[in-house]
Amino acid sequence: MFISERSRIRSFLMAGVFMFASGLSLLPVGPAHAQGRALPDFTDLVDQVGPSVVNIRTIEKVTQRGGSAEMDEEMQEFLRRFFGQQFPNIPRQGPRNRPQPQEEERPRGVGSGFILTSDGYVMTNAHVVDGASEVLVTLVDKREFKAKIVGADKRTDVAVVKIDATGLPAVKVGDISKLRVGEWVMAIGSPFGLENTVTAGIVSAKQRDTGDYLPFIQTDVAINPGNSGGPLINMRGEVVGINSQIYSRSGGFMGISFSIPIDEAIRVSDQLRTNGRVSRGRIGVQIDQVTKDVAESIGLGKAQGALVRGVEAGSPGEKAGIEPGDIITRFDGKAIEKPSDLPRLVGNTKPGTRSTITVFRRGSSRDLTVTIAEIEPDKPARIAEREEPAAKSSASAAAKSLGLVVSELTEAQKKELKLKGGVKIDDASEAATRAGLREGDIVLGINNTEVGNVKEFESALAKADKSKPVSVLFRRGEWAQYALIRPTR
Repeated sequence: MFISERSRIRSFLMAGVFMFASGLSLLPVGPAHAQGRALPDFTDLVDQVGPSVVNIRTIEKVTQRGGSAEMDEEMQEFLRRFFGQQFPNIPRQGPRNRPQPQEEERPRGVGSGFILTSDGYVMTNAHVVDGASEVLVTLVDKREFKAKIVGADKRTDVAVVKIDATGLPAVKVGDISKLRVGEWVMAIGSPFGLENTVTAGIVSAKQRDTGDYLPFIQTDVAINPGNSGGPLINMRGEVVGINSQIYSRSGGFMGISFSIPIDEAIRVSDQLRTNGRVSRGRIGVQIDQVTKDVAESIGLGKAQGALVRGVEAGSPGEKAGIEPGDIITRFDGKAIEKPSDLPRLVGNTKPGTRSTITVFRRGSSRDLTVTIAEIEPDKPARIAEREEPAAKSSASAAAKSLGLVVSELTEAQKKELKLKGGVKIDDASEAATRAGLREGDIVLGINNTEVGNVKEFESALAKADKSKPVSVLFRRGEWAQYALIRPTR
């Protein structure tokens, strides 16, 4: 029995070897299994999309001074002082014979792009054409055109250029909402100047946060310098992204690449083609993340939303009644799960629009109406310090248990800081120091209770549960934030 069983096993193994050598399989070949083992064929996609991908070369003008044998007077004097008489005394040049600066054109870089419309609009990255004095677009059929920069948006790294041509093969734009993590995608571009290079991989992640205004697509498609601006293509031959960034310690491909979602890029390109620039909304608030400990301590439940650390004076946010310490949880009905959601939603809102913002403040939610303004360059704000009479400090037993000594704010300080109330920390130690508080901070609230003066500060502390951490809303400079003080035992 043992011998016959061993013989059957040997026969089965030998049959398996024969079938393997013959290109057959011992596994069942059902439709589902065959589909799981099949690898994609990209040849048809290359034929379909390849003609729509272009190579982009840029040129910049560099101003050069005279020949290398001639020196400025300042440099000659510096060298004479350093080397003394050992340095030859080169005759000084007068204004008549001094060489004039000359402009020289130099190659600046190589990138990629793709034809957006048949009449010559081409999409690429803003960093590909930034600073270029001339842009040259080369098609697959080797025709070369001088391109005009229609517009570039550095915030999203999207640019549109125009070439004088018609009947061009435009790409098909895909639906980014249907893109799934794990599906195959392909890239075409000019890595290191090697034109029409095709690479492939899978979508590694969606909604990857690497910038204020864009949730990037992460892939493992091989992307290298020169691929920038080229298309990311799905298996239906549709463009789903613009290849924009790589994560690299060496400057080469390391398996992590980022692409701009095509729906965001089209939204930007439409504005660039219409106005030459992108108009974005703003409300004038500085935000930060909400930690789990803070969310639990103030009754928010889970860590979500955007913590308002500061509100710009005269901004739409201030006019709407947004206050430092508020947590913005919704914008026009859309949930704010993380801080980066807010600038994207506000930025995509047309200036002048009246929007509804939901804030969580002192234990409850409320809706505020804000009129969106147009974004502008950030202006650093500064609060001047004035000499004020010293206010009397207070340190009750409850305050001492937290390591705090506080005092009243003078009317002049309130006016300067644009505050209705609060108390100033004159000394912080032990528990307060461990929580990150320090002298000069302004306490605005204790455990969801607004603090207007020292009396209200003491009253709020007296009501606090001594067995739980105390949530402190405070302001440091221009920014408001939360701290959790765990009292000493």
